[in-house]
Amino acid sequence: MYDLIIRNGKIVDGTGRPAYEGDLAISDGRIAAVGEVSGSATREIDAAGQLVTPGWVDVHSHMDGQATWDPLCSPAANHGITTLVMGNCGVGFAPCEPTEAAHDRLIAVMEDVEDIPGSALHEGVKWNWESFPEYLDAVEQFPRAIDVAAQVPHCAVRTYVMGERGVNNEPATPEDVDRMAAIVREGIEAGALGFTTSRTELHTTREAVAMPGTYADEAELLGIGRVIGELGGKAVYGLVSDWDNWEQEMDWMKRLSIENDCQINFVLFFREEEDWPRVLAQLDFCRQARAEGARLIPHVGARPVNLMLSWDGTINPFSFHANYAPLSIMSHEERLAELRKPQVRAAILAEELPLMGDAFMDTIIGGYDRLYELGDPPNYEPGPKDSIAARAAAAGVPPREYCYDLMMQHDGRNVIYFPCFGYSAGDLSRQVALLEDDSTVLSLADTGAHCGVLCDASVPTQMLSFFVRDRQRGHRLSLEQAVKMQTRDTARCVGLEDRGTLEPGMKADVNIIDFDQLQLERPEIIFDLPAGGRRLFQGARGYTATLVSGEVIMENGRHTGAVPGRLVRGLQADPQAA
Repeated sequence: MYDLIIRNGKIVDGTGRPAYEGDLAISDGRIAAVGEVSGSATREIDAAGQLVTPGWVDVHSHMDGQATWDPLCSPAANHGITTLVMGNCGVGFAPCEPTEAAHDRLIAVMEDVEDIPGSALHEGVKWNWESFPEYLDAVEQFPRAIDVAAQVPHCAVRTYVMGERGVNNEPATPEDVDRMAAIVREGIEAGALGFTTSRTELHTTREAVAMPGTYADEAELLGIGRVIGELGGKAVYGLVSDWDNWEQEMDWMKRLSIENDCQINFVLFFREEEDWPRVLAQLDFCRQARAEGARLIPHVGARPVNLMLSWDGTINPFSFHANYAPLSIMSHEERLAELRKPQVRAAILAEELPLMGDAFMDTIIGGYDRLYELGDPPNYEPGPKDSIAARAAAAGVPPREYCYDLMMQHDGRNVIYFPCFGYSAGDLSRQVALLEDDSTVLSLADTGAHCGVLCDASVPTQMLSFFVRDRQRGHRLSLEQAVKMQTRDTARCVGLEDRGTLEPGMKADVNIIDFDQLQLERPEIIFDLPAGGRRLFQGARGYTATLVSGEVIMENGRHTGAVPGRLVRGLQADPQAA
């Protein structure tokens, strides 16, 4: 007898093969049979008319703190994510000296770089570790609904080894590199999937200083990477970069990969349309490097880099208006009461735009041709006629007034969408081209981070509801293609070969989806983090059930109370190859 049989579903198995009608049987947390399944089970679920897919694997999260207090890693579970990987971009919480000053320093970096409320981290993170292996032990002990995996973060390692010299981005000595490499080795041997670093000046602290490790030289980067080779290539190496000198950057990446049999996952980031030729050149470099034995895997997003602007969020178009400043520190209810007063509205709108001479900030303040109402259902591919400037002109009102009144809708919780980087083409054609390139992997959700302006943990839902079903301004992805992108492909790129497909022997992480009803919900700021910390939350409709290791953890958007999730220690072999 099986533990569970899912009957009559449309099985999209994650391999890219055509979908088919069939059954799925589960025993002992593994898929036991797929197709036409005879016999009985302790429980059966009728999935007639619904999709049955693998659980989504999110390889770019910043749940390093939240994973120690939230069993759902919300909103991951709301969007069918059954495995997420943290420790990205070189930031994390271990190793760390057991002092308040050291704790505060790493929290400050996470707050400044990833916009996670420091108050929530101070209250939520218990710091019952010093070393990276001890951090993994702490994560493992906490009951959870979904699986999590970790990577060793360069920022924490460099700070731990070098102290203020590391924080100040001073060059590492050979002795420093040896100590850092030893810590990374210890972390990988304890179960880390790999090591990550950040080389982008976008990641700065509140003192406007690049985070530790940003300017590490080749000796440091290759010295740490050498550990992976010494361990037989059984780990991945991840990084994000500005790509100012991309040929030089990718040359050392290629050498590191070849010399250490090491896969390198890197964020393929671009801002404006003039960056596109460089993106294409990097993709071509990866193909040529593959022929030489290197494994360079570009990680790409399904959305532009974007901000959600709102009264309760980190920033909005009126944040720098003098008459708004007193309202910025109020509670939602107090602020809304003030914003509704005609005299307050008039005073804010009467001000001259407080432009700063910075193109990015000035777009937020008054670039209404590039700001949009996100809408319901949310529209992540707006056109020129959808801009606040265009809609204000059609309504015959100034764009600032239109924007103010738009933000007041839905009890003052309406959000303005600003696709700030990667949307110069005015549509998602660049994102689709990157997703369809056979060398790339879907990534960059930043799940758990940028709490006041972003909720790209919802991308898996958008992949099916929008890119497969609803997109109008360009061609759509096939269902099989979109499922494979966020199951098999993502799992394999971080060495988790035991999940991501619905095949016998594989881990029974499964989504049952009412495809016709699948839809993103309107995002809004909520205050449910420790210490009342805020975050932008976006739910979804249409997930009938989500299973982890064969147990139903979510039913129709609600947690069942089941906590079968585990810490994944190290790369996982394909059980079919055993």
